[in-house]
Amino acid sequence: MSENSSSKSSGFDRRAFIAGAAGSALVPMTARAAAADASSPPAQDPALPVDVTLRVNGNDKHLLIDARTTVLDALREHLGLTGSKKGCDHGQCGACTVLIGDRRVVSCLTLALAAEGHEITTIEGIATDDHLHPMQQAFVDNDAFQCGYCTPGQIMSAVACVKEGHAGSDADIREYMSGNICRCAAYPNIVAAVKQAAPEIMKG
Repeated sequence: MSENSSSKSSGFDRRAFIAGAAGSALVPMTARAAAADASSPPAQDPALPVDVTLRVNGNDKHLLIDARTTVLDALREHLGLTGSKKGCDHGQCGACTVLIGDRRVVSCLTLALAAEGHEITTIEGIATDDHLHPMQQAFVDNDAFQCGYCTPGQIMSAVACVKEGHAGSDADIREYMSGNICRCAAYPNIVAAVKQAAPEIMKG
């Protein structure tokens, strides 16, 4: 006698039993998922813009931006601060260097949301009134730029280099400025500028 015939004669339906058992196993899982959904706030649509307040050069700036916006794009595209340059957009050339707190960062790889609550200083924010920052003046005095595209990032990195205590020798300056590329190869003049500005910066 076949299995089907045996099932029918005994009143036991094997397929119905398996389907019922599988269904009953799913009920607790479905109930738990429904309970979790009820207790969790709905996730925000990542495509929607978010509110963020950036403190840039001493001023709070309120923005409504895509959550994926970088500090560099927030500065350039939303705040009109175009001093920080977009070079490689991969964090390799240093043209976009700004200070966040006392740290130099490549702003093309830093999300604006991550910088909220921290002081952001750009090249536009280091001069006072009509007086250039000592590092800006040293770059002018030592002809430490040619095309000038990398200069804002070089200056911001150089300020941090001095404040970090890495401007004691030419070798140290070259090492700690190595993340900033100058395609015009003004490196000897950049080292000279950092050496000139260092005593005044450390004094102040």
